[in-house]
Amino acid sequence: MMIIRNKYNIFHYKFVIGFIINLRIIISHDIMNMVINMIQDHMDELIEILNRASYEYHTLDKPTITDQEYDSYLRELIKLEEKYPEFKRLDSPTVRVGGEVIDGFNKVVHEVPMLSLSNVFNESEIIAFDERVKKEIPNPKYVCELKIDGLSVSLLYKNGKLVRGATRGDGITGEDITHNVKTIKNIPLSLSEPLDIEIRGEIYMSKDSFLSLNEERKRNGMDLFANPRNAAAGSVRQLDSKIAASRNLSSFLYHLPNAEQYGVNSHYKALELMKKLGFTVNPNIKKVEGIKELLSFIEKWTQNRETLPYEIDGIVIKLDDLNAQKKLGYTAKYPRWATAYKFPAMEVYTKLRDIKFSVGRTGQVTPNAILEPVILAGSTISKTTLHNEEYVMLRDIRIGDIVSIKKAGDVIPEVVGVLEERRTGKEIPFEMIKNCPICGSSLTKKETEAAYYCKNPHCDAKKIEGLIHYASRDAMNIEGFGDSIVEDFYNMGYLKNISDYYTLYQFKEELMELEGFGNKSIQNLLDSIEESKSNSLERLLFALGIRHVGKKTGKILADYFKTMDRLEKATYEELVEVHDIGEIIAESIVNYFAEPQNKELIQSLRTIGVNMSYIEKKISENAEFLGKTFVLTGTLVAIKREEAKEKIELLGGKTSSTVSPKTDVVVVGDNPGSKFSKAKELGILIWNEQDFLEKIKNK
Repeated sequence: MMIIRNKYNIFHYKFVIGFIINLRIIISHDIMNMVINMIQDHMDELIEILNRASYEYHTLDKPTITDQEYDSYLRELIKLEEKYPEFKRLDSPTVRVGGEVIDGFNKVVHEVPMLSLSNVFNESEIIAFDERVKKEIPNPKYVCELKIDGLSVSLLYKNGKLVRGATRGDGITGEDITHNVKTIKNIPLSLSEPLDIEIRGEIYMSKDSFLSLNEERKRNGMDLFANPRNAAAGSVRQLDSKIAASRNLSSFLYHLPNAEQYGVNSHYKALELMKKLGFTVNPNIKKVEGIKELLSFIEKWTQNRETLPYEIDGIVIKLDDLNAQKKLGYTAKYPRWATAYKFPAMEVYTKLRDIKFSVGRTGQVTPNAILEPVILAGSTISKTTLHNEEYVMLRDIRIGDIVSIKKAGDVIPEVVGVLEERRTGKEIPFEMIKNCPICGSSLTKKETEAAYYCKNPHCDAKKIEGLIHYASRDAMNIEGFGDSIVEDFYNMGYLKNISDYYTLYQFKEELMELEGFGNKSIQNLLDSIEESKSNSLERLLFALGIRHVGKKTGKILADYFKTMDRLEKATYEELVEVHDIGEIIAESIVNYFAEPQNKELIQSLRTIGVNMSYIEKKISENAEFLGKTFVLTGTLVAIKREEAKEKIELLGGKTSSTVSPKTDVVVVGDNPGSKFSKAKELGILIWNEQDFLEKIKNK
């Protein structure tokens, strides 16, 4: 089934309702009904998408959308139902769990409903969960468990004998799979004690078994399973138990309903009882106290998940004390005393809503993908660059496509492909614009480049982007000048060119009258501007926006020529002799300094007192850094990436963006990507962030 989302999306609601409120207009009864119908239509559409996806995932074992897409739609529906509870339907997926029961199996009614868990996706949401718990339960202790990617199962024993195995189904009614459960070797047919008891857990397929199964199916010309979870689910739903027996399934058990009946008062003790009775409980379970220990456990398994012989897709966090669990209780769908942290997806699917064009400081016009917001590697992505016309055309990216998004170099989100099988025929092919989207000037394109440029020197977009770039962190680092402030000051006439930053003090009284500004905030801006005058030459060279002169090239030039005066006078021949300065960069530098307006700007900055010399930083040699190459990957929490790089260089090391046999150390932060895996393959020394902080401490 193709999932088609119509034009009534949340963006339209926010726009329409915001328009009505902001203008304070009196609207007719008909218009209000139209808005209400739009909201109801969209909620109905989300319910249809989610119910269909749930049926395909749980019942057919043939999902057509990813878990990430499902979570995104569900979160959107929850928000709408919270805002408009009068429109909430009885059949909404927010009040039920799982899928339908297939006809081939007997139905089983669960005495205690098998509820699913709420999901959290990043550190702030984990902390928020902990804070909610602490409002009711002081000093809570949690049990952290690996979230096994398999199929939930309920096992019922009478007098210590296995009498029934059942799937979760819709949470109330499941499917009887006893004949297949009995074939799973690590599920006991008899317990060590003659108890009447129900135990719940997960049936899964190991990575090796999954690969072997798919190899066999390939040899026989059969469709391959997409992942171990689907393979496990398909195996336990076989009518012939011989098929299930041949699939080498396994299980981990993790929940004991009504544990108090067996003299147990904590979840951890329930797990110990389950092991004593003969069940396989995952060995990587830990009782933690406090958010620091909890986050440390998550960090450990985020980095080490690939070392496991089975798939996990997150960490389950449960309040340990059973009386505390009862106190917190349940929502209609989830227990309030537990949640599941889902690992950040490194590749996700979402819809490309539109393609918008932006103009950079050099005049380059770039197509940008406007996306339905999606969580990728722990952050929400709603927009990303499409680079240029050639990039889009080679991939045949169209408005309305479901696209695949990855993070390039662990940092930058990138559209890497299109799911053509999800097309409906309504997608709009890409067409490059011919005129600047800001000033309307005709665009030009060099034969040697893929990019189009606006050549109008008076284009407002180019000027604003140039001003933003000058103040940015890696350039002159003038704190407080975000994009919107620079644009506002430009439109008000206070900032028209770079040198105007240094005359803003003349308008202090006027600026203090602007909404959102006061004496302190304006003084902070002025102090940061003054401080920028003392930056080393390499920052200024990067800030000026000379074409092809990036941060690294700026440092090479500053280190070689030492002063702006010497660089201004350098010839093309002198420049190409500098290591890593090629013909294209040399030509660009010569052309920049040949322009009268650029010479005038630099002289103006020199007169104002902006430093024009290279300030060499004294290297404090350290044996663990000297002469070594470092690569940073993942998100660093306690120190900014640029600060870490600077510290490495001050201690005699250097940094690189790629892992190779020449790499000496890889510093790993949260949610590391492929660089971490490659470092392990090559046997390169790995430091986590804490290791790194200890190494640079007091140095």
